[in-house]
Amino acid sequence: MNTSDFDYTLPPELIAQTPIEPRDSSRLLVVHRATGRLEHRVFRDIVEYLRPGDLLVANDSRVIPARLHGRKTTGGQVEILLLRPVPDPKGFDGMLGDNGNRARKPFGSGVGETWECLVGGKGLRPGVQVLLKPSSSSGRSPTEPETIVATIEAELPEGRRLVSFDRPTAEWLYDLGETPLPPYIHTPLADGERYQTVYSRVEGSAASSTAGLHFTPELLLALREQGVGLAFVTLHIGLDTFQPVKAERIEDHPMHSEWATLTTNVARQINETTLRGGRVIAVGTTAVRTLEWAATGAQGLDPYDVEACPWKRTAAFEGETNLFIRPSYRFRAVDAMITNFHLPRSTLLMLVSAFAGKELIDRAYAEAIERGYRFYSFGDAMVIV
Repeated sequence: MNTSDFDYTLPPELIAQTPIEPRDSSRLLVVHRATGRLEHRVFRDIVEYLRPGDLLVANDSRVIPARLHGRKTTGGQVEILLLRPVPDPKGFDGMLGDNGNRARKPFGSGVGETWECLVGGKGLRPGVQVLLKPSSSSGRSPTEPETIVATIEAELPEGRRLVSFDRPTAEWLYDLGETPLPPYIHTPLADGERYQTVYSRVEGSAASSTAGLHFTPELLLALREQGVGLAFVTLHIGLDTFQPVKAERIEDHPMHSEWATLTTNVARQINETTLRGGRVIAVGTTAVRTLEWAATGAQGLDPYDVEACPWKRTAAFEGETNLFIRPSYRFRAVDAMITNFHLPRSTLLMLVSAFAGKELIDRAYAEAIERGYRFYSFGDAMVIV
């Protein structure tokens, strides 16, 4: 298929700039795959579409304050956005044009303080040093914090840089950094916790798992009392998730990789749910990709081999995943999904189109636009059952 097949026009006023309160009062578009029926509800009504014995699987990754501001020693302003730590900078060959898909470790894993970053500023060549200070918009006022020196080590594809820091990031990041918001959000966020899910706990993402932003502790408790289980995977989200596909044919798109883990206990929960006849319901596209990789690539299977793995079995894994789910993919782990509305020409829109069928998703998006749904990270939700 062509990337242009996944384009659509969205009125700018439908791009949500601020989160709605309370979290579970956002709108919910219910998409029934079997019949094509669309229902318009409120997110807290999700309890009516989940059954005792179902298992919600959510991504518990937490967004780190990855946006840093500083100045070159010559005075020029610089912005650095942390993407992922690099455990072995000397062996890192992302600059060779493989889209940086090499082994990474999550934030806080004790690896060396060199990161793959996006940078903004002029003349940021290898050897240039940047002095970091608190952002005026970070809301923090540290007392004479020690200056952190960042050094540009190498140039990478697509404007990225390999950047080293003279002190471990865990010591200073929460004093100097600010929460990065997607480029389409222009309104400052009053409370950084509103870009975190209520269950986030494992630090490492540059962006939030936004489908989970709609859940409140009270809603999760109500689901538990209803007999719906809850399990967590971890996938540290990079900013590539917001990038539109540039290749003309979607099959030619080099999918970015992200670090993920699914534990043995969670794999057991998922497999037991399936054996009992319950549904596995993914909260967000990152949970979908983690679950589907655990059912295919983590077991050495080709995700696009329709003959491979005819049964539903999930395996534990830890490492990189770059699963690109697009139409023609056969789902092996996920029975239903909760998601937000995604950008045109994005891999996320291709994923939900693969799950529900492109014609039905096209119709659902058209109706959501007509009815004034709020789109993207702080927008409304969709459940596909």
